[in-house]
Amino acid sequence: MTLNRRQLVQAAAVALTPLGALAQAPWPQRNIRIVVPNPAGGAADLFPRAISEMLAARLGQSVVIENKPGAAGNIAAEFVYNAEPDGYTLMSAPPPPLSINVSLYPKLNYEPAKFAPITVLSAVPNVLMVHPSLPVNTVQEFMAYAKANPDKLSFASQGSGSTAHLTGELFKLKTGLKMVHVPYKGDAPAIADLLAGHVQVMFGNIAAGTTHAKAGKLKVLATTGPKRLASLPDIPAMNEVVPGLVAVAWFAMVAPPRTPSAIVQKLSSTIAEILRTPEIQKRFSEVSAEPIGNTPEEMAAWMREDTERWRQVIRAGNIKVD
Repeated sequence: MTLNRRQLVQAAAVALTPLGALAQAPWPQRNIRIVVPNPAGGAADLFPRAISEMLAARLGQSVVIENKPGAAGNIAAEFVYNAEPDGYTLMSAPPPPLSINVSLYPKLNYEPAKFAPITVLSAVPNVLMVHPSLPVNTVQEFMAYAKANPDKLSFASQGSGSTAHLTGELFKLKTGLKMVHVPYKGDAPAIADLLAGHVQVMFGNIAAGTTHAKAGKLKVLATTGPKRLASLPDIPAMNEVVPGLVAVAWFAMVAPPRTPSAIVQKLSSTIAEILRTPEIQKRFSEVSAEPIGNTPEEMAAWMREDTERWRQVIRAGNIKVD
């Protein structure tokens, strides 16, 4: 077959065109990995796993959750930060690597503000929970007891710089009360020592707190969200007693810096759609989590606000990592 002049010109143009420009294959074309900077089984792991099957179904590719715990989330964050910005490696994380560690550590090998924000999956208030041996049943009684016993109460957290730790520090700053912080390596050992009475206080996980409170093993005195929860109408928000004390744990999805906007927007809108499904709404409500599903721009503003909130607490409390 003889090619005419026009066909020869077209063939030459194709040959000289960069491969990537010939046809941009629609994303995604292979498995997507979501890195979680916490061990499997905790709240940070629960939310991305809850949406992973629906996300895979909508995108037409498998979604794999990979846990990379350690260094308060810095190991996972650095890994994802340096990954190819192609939409195939993402991170789903709680606040530390996104808005807290930047004020805690003298140097990080990543810049949180440069991640490509996708969406906030959920927001979960902590609760003030105390051991039953404490002779208090309200926040006011707790504050009076702490004032009468300075530095006699110990409050547990999942580790230095965790939201539980910083919520306790924020409480101390707002009230002027003195308590001793006892960091643990994770939620489970902190709760175990609280149940055993080795520590008396924790601004901790709402699901664990309410479960143990129902069994009579702990007392839940307040939540730390901006208002009372519909699921716990008899438990006051700390904000009612200590104005301005609002501390919410949130869990968000980010991509490496320079990830194409089209991929980020597609992920954000798809996840928001999933978060609106009755199945996910019900599943999140079971752990007192509020599905969010905001836009990348809204998430960026959320991160900036949270970063500034904890920067002020960390500086005022002269908080250092262990």
